[in-house]
Amino acid sequence: MPLTGTLINTALIALGTAVGLLVKKILPERLKETLMQAISLVVMFIGICGAVAAALRAGEDGVLDTNYTLIMILAMVIGTVIGELLNIEGHLDSLGKRAQKRFAAGGKSTFAEGMVTATLLFCIGAMAVVGALDNGIRGNYDVLLAKSIIDGVTSAVLASTLGVGVLFSAFFVFLYQGAISLLGVSIEPLLSDAVVSQMSLVGSILIFAVGLKMMGNTKLKIGNFLPAVFMPILFDLVLRLVH
Repeated sequence: MPLTGTLINTALIALGTAVGLLVKKILPERLKETLMQAISLVVMFIGICGAVAAALRAGEDGVLDTNYTLIMILAMVIGTVIGELLNIEGHLDSLGKRAQKRFAAGGKSTFAEGMVTATLLFCIGAMAVVGALDNGIRGNYDVLLAKSIIDGVTSAVLASTLGVGVLFSAFFVFLYQGAISLLGVSIEPLLSDAVVSQMSLVGSILIFAVGLKMMGNTKLKIGNFLPAVFMPILFDLVLRLVH
């Protein structure tokens, strides 16, 4: 079944959120704040590791060299322009606030932050794309199973500090990964190993940005950066047409 991995991922995010909400009730505010800082550091570390893994390669002489730097710069610049024009960040915040009014009228302002932060964190990255493709095309959901466990633990920690908004990220994960799985046969030719690595590089930079924003020291409009993740696909299509 092409959606098996995505369904497992969605369920574990929901379960992790439930656990986090239970823990939240017994955690003192000071501990929640410190825990949030710790999570932020871990997220930034994951982003750095992913970016380094995708951006560095060993040359013929064994010396490390940078990889896809120009593509990364172009993807970030062009993608950000598109995201800013579409005001993706504004729409995400608006959606989060509407969901808060509908489902958590008396809740704290962290509802929208929890939904947006968790959604970005769970949807950005190579595991979501590669895992969903693998599940849709070959019926193999091993990658998504591993991602599901990671997301389940992460959602528990996020929910313990940001609240029930994290639960709604499961819906977006289902839509995003489910669409990739169902369209897998059609889009697989567009996702060569090089393109996936380029997407992973840009995605890892955004994951690092998510960590920075979680730390509370910046007002990055990460939602407006999202189109950058998909720019490598566009660049590859253009190169194919030119050649």
